[in-house]
Amino acid sequence: MQASEWTRILVKYREPILTRSIFELAVTLGPFVAIWALAWWTLAISPWLAGALALVNSAFLVRLFMIQHDCGHGAFFRHRPLGDWIGRCLGVLTLTPYDVWRKNHSIHHATTGNLDRRGTGDLPTLTVREYREKSWLGRAMYRLVRNPVFLFGIAPVYLFFLQNRLPIGQMRAGRRYWLSALATNAAIGVVLALIVWLGGLEVLLFVFLPTTILAAITGVWFFYVQHQFEDTVWDSEEDWNLHDAAFSGSSHYDLPGILRWITANIGVHHVHHLASRIPFYRLGEAIRDHDLLAQSKRITLWESFRCARLHLWDEKSRRLMSFADARSVTA
Repeated sequence: MQASEWTRILVKYREPILTRSIFELAVTLGPFVAIWALAWWTLAISPWLAGALALVNSAFLVRLFMIQHDCGHGAFFRHRPLGDWIGRCLGVLTLTPYDVWRKNHSIHHATTGNLDRRGTGDLPTLTVREYREKSWLGRAMYRLVRNPVFLFGIAPVYLFFLQNRLPIGQMRAGRRYWLSALATNAAIGVVLALIVWLGGLEVLLFVFLPTTILAAITGVWFFYVQHQFEDTVWDSEEDWNLHDAAFSGSSHYDLPGILRWITANIGVHHVHHLASRIPFYRLGEAIRDHDLLAQSKRITLWESFRCARLHLWDEKSRRLMSFADARSVTA
């Protein structure tokens, strides 16, 4: 079946259910606030216990980001302004300026898998040919960027704590995006100032930072696995097709139930890219109804860890490969 045909089939899952959306927001935001408060209170007993609770709470922060993500697609509420304002408020918790992220993410959806339109809302990916044409310094820098320690350790902290403070990607797109970034920064500043005033620096060190850093690392890992797998698809502009790229260039990260809940079904990424207006709580319904979707581009949790060693796209064999494998590719 053609990918474009799937988009027509999936239309029936697009309608958000108001009561379900409110419920999903409540069962995510409520525990997040409660665990935050418990971790804060636990500081008087043991900072390490507070830190452990904060790490657990990162799961709820990841889920809040996924709800923000659905709001950005207009998938969470039928009333778009309501979804936008929910997304902006959640952006303070996720350290993500909503309007800037929404614009960059829409570019990601419109250009995924397009070799000639890389650079916005995606991870740096070179072809084997491009890598070989770089100087030794350029190759060394690319190896650094694609190193798992950098990619999943340093980059998430940089992205959420530093890069998101400016409208990167939309610097010249108008005041709306500057307002989004600066207003989010101001709100974050007020929240952090209140935390320090009421609880001191310990709350930042043992509650705020562990929650946000682990959530950031998790988010970057999921974004990586959803597009950086061996049989993903990249094409030059003349051969690129939006629907084919959405379906074939996005994975079905088939996770255990608890992880599906925490990540709000974002692992069903091939369906999400085909029909981004489907609320996350209906993605499971879509793959249950269509076994072909359930089996397509499927990656298990164990298999996903091997994706971290993939670095370069080979245009001849049409697969993502490691630096070691690329050495055997003929020019």
